[in-house]
Amino acid sequence: MTLAIYGNLCNLTPVFLNNSQFFLEYRWIIREHADDGSAQTLAQTLNVPISLAKVLATRGLMNESEAERFLSPALEEIHDPFLMDGMDKATERVCKAIATGETIWVHGDYDVDGTASTAMMLLFLREIGGDVRYFVPDRQGEGYGLSHQSIGKAKEAGATLLIAVDCGITSVEPVEYAKSLGIDTIICDHHEPAEELPNACAILDPLKPECSYPFKHLSACGVAFKLIQGICIAINRPDIPFSYLDFVAVSSAADIVALTGENRILVHYGLERLNNHPRPGFQGLLDCADMRAGNLTTSNIIFGIAPRINAAGRLGDAGRAVDMMIADDEYSAFSIAQMLESDNRRRRQLDEFTFDQASKEAERLLGEKERRSLVVYKPNWHAGVIGIVASRLVERFHLPTILLTSLDKHAKGSARSIRNFDIHNALKECEHLLLEFGGHKHAAGVTLLEKDIEELRESIDAIAHREITPEMLIPEIVVDSELQLSELSPRFLEVLRRFAPFGYANSKPMFYARNVRSANGVKIIGGNHIKLRTVQSNFAIDAIGFNLAHKIKYCSNGKPFSICFNLEENAQNGSNAPQLSIKDIRPEE
Repeated sequence: MTLAIYGNLCNLTPVFLNNSQFFLEYRWIIREHADDGSAQTLAQTLNVPISLAKVLATRGLMNESEAERFLSPALEEIHDPFLMDGMDKATERVCKAIATGETIWVHGDYDVDGTASTAMMLLFLREIGGDVRYFVPDRQGEGYGLSHQSIGKAKEAGATLLIAVDCGITSVEPVEYAKSLGIDTIICDHHEPAEELPNACAILDPLKPECSYPFKHLSACGVAFKLIQGICIAINRPDIPFSYLDFVAVSSAADIVALTGENRILVHYGLERLNNHPRPGFQGLLDCADMRAGNLTTSNIIFGIAPRINAAGRLGDAGRAVDMMIADDEYSAFSIAQMLESDNRRRRQLDEFTFDQASKEAERLLGEKERRSLVVYKPNWHAGVIGIVASRLVERFHLPTILLTSLDKHAKGSARSIRNFDIHNALKECEHLLLEFGGHKHAAGVTLLEKDIEELRESIDAIAHREITPEMLIPEIVVDSELQLSELSPRFLEVLRRFAPFGYANSKPMFYARNVRSANGVKIIGGNHIKLRTVQSNFAIDAIGFNLAHKIKYCSNGKPFSICFNLEENAQNGSNAPQLSIKDIRPEE
């Protein structure tokens, strides 16, 4: 599919308000439909609205069978776990450990993907009779990944098999140390491997160069699930794995992996289980957060469930999140969830404080010279919110960003990127300045000496100037199709729901509408948001626009305007009322 630019690029400059706050302007990229005949055929054969058939076509689903598989995900379509390199050895080793009563040590990570993987593996191994313990490192005191300290604890517990989830792919030396202590290691990871792989008993990572597994975008929990699936095939219990898909759904949504292919299927059925049969660990969290199972979506995970689970590791012991997720009664889970809720409130306060300071420092750096990246540092920022704030800085300035604080006399932090700029590759070019780094093209962690921060800042910016074109500096809104508001029928909404689960690489369809007017003026709510009732050709529907108060001049004067938007459904009086979620507003050209 080709893309067309809607709007004048020359006019897409930041909007400044009150000499301090500014808002990025966006270019709208309208997907052009190469073959409207294909969309017409899809609409007729699948009995779907033409606008949604066009969305299917623009996403590469050009024939009936492909489109039907997308609209009706089936577990039968997931891949054989034994297509993953190392699966034979991994399942054999775990089965041997279970049969001989060995102590198994599950080593996780402190984020949602890591804690969910740990909890899932722990519950599963116990279900099939394993003697299993777990360990999640302290974010500030111990840091990410395998270490001599954590392996020493495994040895003290009498473990002879260590399963690393969401870490381990670069842990060459720690795995050797474990081996010297008589501990075999199985790695379940989804991060980019280094040139040298650990000498583990088995390594499960679809990104390994020699791994031919057909789907490369699993979360760590997804990889761990494939191990569970492989073990269950080996012990002839194929019924067990799918009861753990709620963990995969939570981890995949939270870790922003591509919700396409196998991931989309796993998350679809994981959400189904989370909504219909929430285990006590998740029910306790839902109760504490005042959320209700039944209509939970990936958005509820990303903005409701994930921050609370993450708060455990950001501000304290991530093991509490694991304990909550494995709890077998709602009272215990709720008690832990209350602690996480308190942590999350404190995290939000730290988040705002750090974001305010980091924004000011970023503005200072941008005022010094023309930059295409940001490396922002302050020694007293809390390490637990660095990743969150780095992401917020990218949203605000639309530049690849590395945010650093001081920890253990080193500068440590998180890197986040914009579309089409590989931050992991950029860090690899600067490897001589770094003590540690790891991650993927959109996000990474980094450790270096404080004295090298300035050199890293200039080196990253030189790479950014080389790789980032002026067009890449203008954030995009990719629009799937034009839509007449009168098309928003119950049938349209019914079919649109089947496009879910939404997330990275399977975003909510974005539409645009022209010649729209506001019916009864525009209200500013929450300081910077707008609420209005949009009208087009006598069809009216409520709309809300977050952070769009600076665009009120385009829609409050009775003149027509254009909007790009998603469709949302809000629960009102026992029913779901459709509402436009406006992403941008333009005066009618």
